[in-house]
Amino acid sequence: MESKTNFPLGAIKCKFFSLTETPEDYTIIVDEEGFKELPQSEHISVADATWLALNVVSGGGNASNSQPIGVTKIAKSVIAPLADHNISVFMLSTYQTDFILVRERDLPMVMHTLSSEFTLFRVVNGETVAVHDLGVTNGFVKPKLVPRPIIHPLSSPSNMFCVTSLDPDTLPSVATLLMDVMFYSGGPKEPGASSEDSSHIRFFSFSLIEGYISLVMDEQTTQRFPNNVLFTSASGELWKMVRIGGQPLGFDECGIVAQISEPLATADIPAYYISTFKFDHALVPEENIQSVIGALRTKSTAQ
Repeated sequence: MESKTNFPLGAIKCKFFSLTETPEDYTIIVDEEGFKELPQSEHISVADATWLALNVVSGGGNASNSQPIGVTKIAKSVIAPLADHNISVFMLSTYQTDFILVRERDLPMVMHTLSSEFTLFRVVNGETVAVHDLGVTNGFVKPKLVPRPIIHPLSSPSNMFCVTSLDPDTLPSVATLLMDVMFYSGGPKEPGASSEDSSHIRFFSFSLIEGYISLVMDEQTTQRFPNNVLFTSASGELWKMVRIGGQPLGFDECGIVAQISEPLATADIPAYYISTFKFDHALVPEENIQSVIGALRTKSTAQ
C-alpha cells in the first residue's frame, strides 16, 4: 500500500515493517499488528489481498563469497517455478535476505510447487512448524524450454546505490535523520513524477524485520549519515538500478520477477530486487549495468 504520512513509530514494534520511497509514492509492507497501527486515510491505498512472506534459509552454513547474492540465488529454484505455475509474487530484497511475498490464498499451490525442492516450514504464533504439500494443482503445467520475454519497458537511472544496514542499537541516534531522509527531502509526490528526470531517481528503502535493519539509498544519501554507523562491504560495492515498468504493474501479472532474474542468474550476476506499489526495481553491481541492460533488452518485446 502507499501513503505519505508521518513515520508510523508504532509500527516499529511489529515484526515486519518496510517502507520504500519512489518518485511516485511510498510503499509500506507491514504485518497484521503493524497494519493496526496505521491511521485510516483516504490517501492510503491497500492491496486487496493478504500476503505471506517466504524466504529461503540455507542449511549449508556460512555462504562463500563465490555464491550469488540476492534474488539471483533463488531465481531458478523459486522464482521461475512460481511463475511457471501462474503464481504472482511481490519481492523484497534486504541486506540480510530475500522475501518472496505470495497471496495467502495461493499458499497451497506455492507448497505444491516448491515442496519437491525444499522442506517447508511456517511460523505460527512464534513457533516454527512443518507444512506439507496439499497435493493441489491449478492446471498449469510447467513449460519446457519456453522463452520468457521481457514485456515491460526498462530504464536505468544515473545515480548509484548502496545496500547496507546498521546496528539496531544505533537506530535512536539516527531516527531524526531517517525521518528527514524518508519524508522531507524528496518533495511532494505527483502521479507523473517518474518522468520529471529519467536520469536520476528518488529511491530510499528502510526495512526493520525480526530486529534486522536494511537500508537501500543512493550514494549521496549515505554521506548524510555519521561515520561508522552504516555497515559497508569490504569492497565498498555500489549498485545500479534497472527500473521495470512504464505504467503501473499491478499485482496480478505473473512472471515479471522471473523475466528479470533468470537472465541474471544465467550470467551469474548478483542482484537485489524490490517491488513497490507501482513498479519493480532490480539492483546490479555498477560494473555490470551495461551488459545487464543489453542482455535484458535483447530479451525484451517492448523495446
